[in-house]
Amino acid sequence: MARDTLDRRTFVRTTAALGVATAIAGCSGGSGSGDGGDGDDGGDDGGSDGSDGSDGSDGSDGGSGEEEYLSEEPDYDGFLDDANNYEQTVDMTDADEVTVEVGAADGLSFGPAAVAVSSGTTVVWEWTGEGGDHNVSSTDGEFESDTFGEEGETFEHTFEESGTYTYACTPHETVGMLGAVHVE
Repeated sequence: MARDTLDRRTFVRTTAALGVATAIAGCSGGSGSGDGGDGDDGGDDGGSDGSDGSDGSDGSDGGSGEEEYLSEEPDYDGFLDDANNYEQTVDMTDADEVTVEVGAADGLSFGPAAVAVSSGTTVVWEWTGEGGDHNVSSTDGEFESDTFGEEGETFEHTFEESGTYTYACTPHETVGMLGAVHVE
């Protein structure tokens, strides 16, 4: 654990975890009885096991243990190497519509960062209101949202063709706000 082995991803995760811990400590003395309200960032960064049940499908960060993952990861050509909130690709191939949070976890992430969907699936990106102004911009120019900062804003795109589509939040791309949709 020498200091010179601390990479950018580890630094960002550690900083985000400290920020979440600080925010949680300042919120309430209870153990998260708020079943609505600000549920977008509670439990995202390794909080509880998600047992309070409200929409477990869209607030996930790839680490809650409730998601199904692809058995074989797609080749992202290194694009997600420095992505915040990326562990594995979440398998959502059985869904007609998939929601990805914009401003998840630390506010500078997509949640989940990588999803696998079937051809014809609509992906809806929904803003959490955390982390400032964000957009969703594909790296190949196929789709791009407006820039929003308000909670509840949405942008959607239907993926008709098989392949791997990478995207970023243009204002926060350099700090790891990256994502991918793998279409089977």
